Amino acid sequence: MNETLFPTYRQPAIRAAVRDLAQADETERGAVYTKPQIVRTILDLAGYTAGRPLHRMRLLEPSFGGGDFLFPVVDRLLAAFTAHGGTPAHVRQLAAAVRGVELHPAAFKGTRDALIDRLVAWGADANDSAWTVDRWLSQDDFLLWPDTDAMDFVVGNPPYVRQERIPGPLLEEYRRRYKTIYDRADLYVPFYERGLDLLAPGGRLAFICANRWLKNKYGGPLREHASAGFHLRYFIDLEGAPAFHSEVVAYPAITVFERGSAGITRIARRPEVSEESLARLVDAMLHGGSESDDRVDDVARAVAGPDPWLLDSPERLRLLRRLESELPDMEGAGCKVGIGVATGADKVFIGKYDELPVEDARKLPLAMASDLVGSSIHWRGWGVINPFEEDGTLASLDAQPRFGAYLREHEERVAGRHCAKKNVNGWYRTIDRIWPALTTTPKLLIPDIKGEPTVVYDEGQFYPHHNLYYVVSDRWELPALGTILRSSLAVMFISSYCVRMSGGFLRFQAQYLRRIRVPRWEDLTDVQRQVLRDASTSLDLDVIDAAVATAYRLTAHEVEYVRRASDEARVPRKAAS
Repeated sequence: MNETLFPTYRQPAIRAAVRDLAQADETERGAVYTKPQIVRTILDLAGYTAGRPLHRMRLLEPSFGGGDFLFPVVDRLLAAFTAHGGTPAHVRQLAAAVRGVELHPAAFKGTRDALIDRLVAWGADANDSAWTVDRWLSQDDFLLWPDTDAMDFVVGNPPYVRQERIPGPLLEEYRRRYKTIYDRADLYVPFYERGLDLLAPGGRLAFICANRWLKNKYGGPLREHASAGFHLRYFIDLEGAPAFHSEVVAYPAITVFERGSAGITRIARRPEVSEESLARLVDAMLHGGSESDDRVDDVARAVAGPDPWLLDSPERLRLLRRLESELPDMEGAGCKVGIGVATGADKVFIGKYDELPVEDARKLPLAMASDLVGSSIHWRGWGVINPFEEDGTLASLDAQPRFGAYLREHEERVAGRHCAKKNVNGWYRTIDRIWPALTTTPKLLIPDIKGEPTVVYDEGQFYPHHNLYYVVSDRWELPALGTILRSSLAVMFISSYCVRMSGGFLRFQAQYLRRIRVPRWEDLTDVQRQVLRDASTSLDLDVIDAAVATAYRLTAHEVEYVRRASDEARVPRKAAS
């Protein structure tokens, strides 16, 4: 293994962690290889084309793997060099034109050897070729790589690695260096941060990467960083498109940033991944825009600091922005959104209600996502052990002997949870505090991952499990509010802000539910209130949407657009099953 991975200025724990990561397999190190037509598209949008003096410019590929980007980069570089009078005898003049970083030894060696062969095949001397390639390539961790030279281009497919797979000392060092590693951010996030920071004025970063950071919580600091001094020039949504040589769970997108002031973002969605289709799309993105290709839209104010970036059609953005300017969000309208209980040990805390071996005062009937069918609750008899009193304090194990005996019987399992280790004296608490009063509080129950919204009214009989979100309000009539949350308008809001799951499923999480704009109940007329009430038990989407259109005073054109956008976002029931 290349000893440059272990320079003496790095702490021993960091060197050992880098060694471990370098020896990981492709899955553990997040290696996914990009199809050549996608690579060409990215290079074209970045402006790395043979008609430019590429030999006088600098390109970086921060995780080059098997060379998916570097080989076409070198082909274009040699074509540009030749067009400007360069010859194989002068190959050493190209030493500063390319920088590539790769951690994995086998990938590094294979790509190095192949690049040397490529230069020799062009006509360059073998020694000169090896000398040049060795100036191009570094075997290192890009996030620790010491080079700070400004780049005209940063291109590639950064690794998709979850934090759990990163050795602890290395993750700690990453956090020290990169402000965008927030919450559960994946490894590609600091790759964006460092790549952007290395851009020269007017330089472009062009990545194909998971699109989650554009909307989710952990992407907030990166969105804020990318909004300051950079312009998102091009965006191509590749949701569902076969962009890689292997299948991936996350939905990818091509993002092209330029260092400089913000402007219009040109976007395209789900193109066919073929040579002809992508060539036409690139031409439209670079030149003609929507006038030459109806897959392309120009969107103003797409970049919104740390807030989710809505890279949707201009029509959707106009409607969303209008509603957001005129109406409060859910909590502003007096509706609280929460999530049910996570126990950390469901096999201990959850069971059939009648069979849980504790006192009645220590258990609650539990509603789960599978209990919600259509517009009603078909309770299957589950219950949850409640270790909390009404005031939020932990119940005494000695005061109720059956409760105490049962938890002590399972103490090893319960006390081994992370939340228990942090609260030694409260080893039997659930991860989330249980508030018994919520059981008898009227509420709307909403499962998280669904192809379409499921919203069920609970008049006050059940406590929600962790796979359910709930909405309570002392200002809204909840069944009427449920009409809104089951509507096409709600689906449009959710699909605009949420990160989709595999299979296209929407996330009905609290952070997205809170973004739905809702009129204040007191601002609605008697007629508007009544139509929402009347539609609260209907399963007919036309009836639901008509009631919501009345409450929101949507125009006929807006109603048509909302329904169309919702239909595109929903996963049909057959597909969902």
